[in-house]
Amino acid sequence: MTQQQLADKLSVSAKTISKWETAKGYPDITLLESIANALSVSVTELISGNTIVNSNVSANMLRSHFYVCPVCGNIVHSMGETVIQCHGLQLQQEEAEETDEHHKIFVEQVEDEYYVQ
Repeated sequence: MTQQQLADKLSVSAKTISKWETAKGYPDITLLESIANALSVSVTELISGNTIVNSNVSANMLRSHFYVCPVCGNIVHSMGETVIQCHGLQLQQEEAEETDEHHKIFVEQVEDEYYVQ
C-alpha cells in the first residue's frame, strides 16, 4: 500500500504518513484503531510490531479463563487475559479442578463447528 493510499483511508495527508514512517512524528492515539484496520492487524500487533498467529481459526480454547462473581454468581468466560469486574469487585481467575466421572468435557465436531458440553 502506498503512503497516499493509506493517507486516503485515514483522511490524513501522505506527508503525515511519511513523518510516521521516518519517526519524525507519531499518529494520534485516536487513529490507532483506524490504522490497524487499514493494515488488517490488531492494535496490539500494530503497537508491538509482532504478528500474532493463532493456528486454531475457530478460537484458542487453551486460553480460556473463567471468573465467578461472589455476590451474584455470574460466570464470565474470556479467551485470554482480561480484567473483569462485577458488583464493584475485580474478579480473580478461577483455577480448574481435576475432573471425575460426573464432570467430564465432551467435544463433538459437526462439519466445521465444535460443540462442547
